[in-house]
Amino acid sequence: IHSFQNLDLFSPTLNRVLNYCSSVVLFIAMVSLGCTMEIHKIKAHIVKPKGVAIALLAQFGIMPMTAFILAKIFQLGPMEAVTVLICGCCPGGTISNILALALKCDMNLSILMTTCSTFAALGMTPLLLFIYSQGFNNLQRAVPFTSIAIILAATVTPCAMGITINHYKPKYSPYILKGGLFISLISFAIIIIISYISIGGLMWVVFSPQLISMAMLMPLIGFTLGYALSTVLKLNHQCRKTVSMETGCQSVQLCGAILKLAFPPEVIGALFLFPLLYLTFQLGEGLLLVVLFRCHQTLKPPAEGKLRERCKPLFQKKKEEKKKLIAHLK
Repeated sequence: IHSFQNLDLFSPTLNRVLNYCSSVVLFIAMVSLGCTMEIHKIKAHIVKPKGVAIALLAQFGIMPMTAFILAKIFQLGPMEAVTVLICGCCPGGTISNILALALKCDMNLSILMTTCSTFAALGMTPLLLFIYSQGFNNLQRAVPFTSIAIILAATVTPCAMGITINHYKPKYSPYILKGGLFISLISFAIIIIISYISIGGLMWVVFSPQLISMAMLMPLIGFTLGYALSTVLKLNHQCRKTVSMETGCQSVQLCGAILKLAFPPEVIGALFLFPLLYLTFQLGEGLLLVVLFRCHQTLKPPAEGKLRERCKPLFQKKKEEKKKLIAHLK
């Protein structure tokens, strides 16, 4: 267990830069998420809330419990446990929508799940953190619930901005999404570089065997249990893949912003970089599933209807040859 107390990890200037970068990444992520939402579809799902119920059950049932159980198994220290719990209690992120598109999932359900979990996080994330922190000694005092609630509330405004842009000026949404991705990548690079300059070797605290194992297992368990849950609920195969992706993918931008802005640097230390570690495995495992799915699609035998359609020209050719042969014999 590592302690960052009484260590001069960040100069005030660098700490402000990191806070600004974290805020920019979160703002862009929320605006981009809003640009994927359509008001009429949101209203339609509110009228028929089955998808909403599945989204909340998968996101706020599976991942927080997974984080809690793994933190217990790996016997994490207080701050490591807080870090992992915050990651597990965060809503789904926009990466899940990208992976869902690559896997040919139900995009309406994908965006719905991301939307619902984002707005529900206003209440669910602090509540779940409070509940699961009871399982650790003195952990309740280490969690700044008020600061976390304020940060979550602040995400509503940029998300609403994105929804407004997509509703009134939808032609600008693709440009915002592409530009947002570019700026986010630059901001992530700045965060990593400044962190390395500021804390040097202490960065490797976040790459301890326990935290690496946590970052590797959490998305994998989320993908698996999300698929299992949707199978139990008798959703079709396309929706099962969607729930799987949405469950395993967390909003690393929101998690990173909470860890950096809600905790003093001498308390959180290098642990605010854990979401980047989680992102690495989240993307890697998600892309592996995409590759396996594409290979399966390529190698699997065609369905009966498609096979008949493919063989239709051959049957037609044989039929014409038969007619010619009969005509020749006559």
